[in-house]
Amino acid sequence: MRVAFLVVKKLRLGLGNEHAHALNRPRYNRLFAIGVGLDVAYLVFEAFYGWQIDSLALIADAGHNLSDVAGLLLAWAATYITSFRPNMRHTFGWQKASIMAALINSVLLLVAMGSLITESIQRLQSPVPMQGVTVIAVAAVGIVVDVVAALLFVKSEHEDLNLRAAFLHFISDALVSLGILVAGTLYLWFEWLWLDPVLSLLISIAIIFSAANLFKKSLHILFDGVPDSIDLKKVLQYLSDLDGVVQVDDLHVWAMSTSDIALMAHLVMPTYCLNDDFIGAIRERLLSDYNISHPTIQITQHSTRPQCLQLLP
Repeated sequence: MRVAFLVVKKLRLGLGNEHAHALNRPRYNRLFAIGVGLDVAYLVFEAFYGWQIDSLALIADAGHNLSDVAGLLLAWAATYITSFRPNMRHTFGWQKASIMAALINSVLLLVAMGSLITESIQRLQSPVPMQGVTVIAVAAVGIVVDVVAALLFVKSEHEDLNLRAAFLHFISDALVSLGILVAGTLYLWFEWLWLDPVLSLLISIAIIFSAANLFKKSLHILFDGVPDSIDLKKVLQYLSDLDGVVQVDDLHVWAMSTSDIALMAHLVMPTYCLNDDFIGAIRERLLSDYNISHPTIQITQHSTRPQCLQLLP
């Protein structure tokens, strides 16, 4: 006789008390507020001086920073939306919003860098003189602002793709400002008009590689791919080596959001007795070793010992 029962131990079930702690997850409101504030302040500063000295480099970079502000606001909104309480219509809540935001953010980065490359090529064909001292001063301020903002996110950028996107935005801005500063300095020495567009091209290409990687990861987890941080073979081996497990079926691991990982597995255990400690140990091990916070385990018995029958429904 084949007897089956489900053992559901979830950290975020969504409709019970165990999900309450999910509402306390960090929203990073302060980080995003400071980051957006710094970006907006520098955007206005750079656009003003770019207009004053008729610098295409500064004006183009201000336009790039405008896309960054939009990306940061998008990531900030996503971290807030993902904290919404699950309900009877959305039992997982709105955690996919963080994945969508990361995907859109990567596209914004690619578009911004594409625009910068186009501008660089045009300027390479028709170079213009620069007011080196002003360009250097504005770029130096930009480097300081972007480095400070990036440092705010550096400790958390591995926790969530949206935080990584924000980190990449500030790093890309700092690199662009550095390129402008170098170009301005060399222009004062050698008056090489081609410096600015060439450096902009090199910087844009480097940033495109990072943005493309972010896009790839976002698209992968959007379609429920196994997160890069998970070695599925090791997870399968761990479950297979559990005492009493003779077979592991229907093993699935996917990302519920950019920071939460779920697992579903079917364990065949012929001599298993229902034991909360056993399931609890699996849950703790999956969380500590693989950062899987939402496990669902189904256990099937092919044969049942007499003393276990009373535990079945």
